[in-house]
Amino acid sequence: MVLTEDQRALLETAQRFSRERLLPHYQQREREGVLDRALIAEMGALGFLGMDLPERYGGLGVDSVTTGLVAEALAYGDFNISAVPVGISLNAAILIRHAQPAVVEEWVPRMTRGEAIVAICLTEPRGGSDASNLQLKARRDGDGYVISGEKTSITFADRADAYLVFARTGKPEDGARGVSAFFIPAGTPGLSATHFDDVGSIIVGRGSVFFDDVRVPESHRLGDEGKGFTQVMQGFDYSRALIGLQCCGAAQASLDEAWAYAREREAFGRPIGQFQGVSFPLSEGESQIAAIRQLCLHTLALRDAGQPHTAEAAMCKWMGPRHAFDIIHQCLLTMGHYGWTKETPHQQRLRDVMGLEIGDGTAGIMKLIIAREKIGKVAVQY
Repeated sequence: MVLTEDQRALLETAQRFSRERLLPHYQQREREGVLDRALIAEMGALGFLGMDLPERYGGLGVDSVTTGLVAEALAYGDFNISAVPVGISLNAAILIRHAQPAVVEEWVPRMTRGEAIVAICLTEPRGGSDASNLQLKARRDGDGYVISGEKTSITFADRADAYLVFARTGKPEDGARGVSAFFIPAGTPGLSATHFDDVGSIIVGRGSVFFDDVRVPESHRLGDEGKGFTQVMQGFDYSRALIGLQCCGAAQASLDEAWAYAREREAFGRPIGQFQGVSFPLSEGESQIAAIRQLCLHTLALRDAGQPHTAEAAMCKWMGPRHAFDIIHQCLLTMGHYGWTKETPHQQRLRDVMGLEIGDGTAGIMKLIIAREKIGKVAVQY
């Protein structure tokens, strides 16, 4: 695609920040296991957080395509750090559309400055893909609600400053129609979180969030009672396209490193890049990433144009992590015995992108969404 002058300038800034500030310490951050809040604040100062949000809240007011370009650029340097702006683009937009003005005015500027991280609490112990089958209970009590139960597999669980929580306010048989959404700051009495010992995305963190009779004022409900699920879930088409671009960024970083190695490493008196057994798999990876990148940008362009893009977003979400994993794996193999060490970042990228083959919607669910968009409800009949 042809970039505008403004897009090019913003992308160059993001690429420079990614290569100079993020990439050199990508593995070190995992070893430390801490989300660097000072680094997040630096990203906020540069305008990388919520850049698609209105300027009155600290955003830049750019379009979805530009936001996606920057998301990929940041993921090139650190896949995990790039999850922060992607989450803010999703969560802050949800707040702006559905939260009370007081909540929006307090929290969204904090998010764009890098001072606050919000976690979405959807998955529960009994299941995650069937998101309408929620058990977390929110019962009416005076001028608010009391929430009891557990959420699990929550990204940023013990890192978050606030939680966007889906809870059942209606009867179980109401399905998605009986689910409401709430905004709950961390530190609210009765709320606690744990941290899982995961395979990848260590600094992002994942865990369970417990609600022990947590009191939430009605002013912190998002949207109408019983309609939170359908209202809020509309934003996930956006984040799925951004996730696809995150995966492109990580895979492109490994490809660039593998190409450099193939130019320098010699075998049988010449660079190994001259052997088709080395260059062809990397060429296939370049082709796959280029195709997925264009699909993601097309999806975001549809969003900017106000056109339906649910099927395309689901394609981005399952193809991005799947193919990125395979490409990074091939880059690791290209580097031979050197690739089989933790000195190279390929093994960490493998573990990091693999998490998104599960989180934010499995490949199976994404394919079901695509089928449903193409042939309707017959796709879910067995």
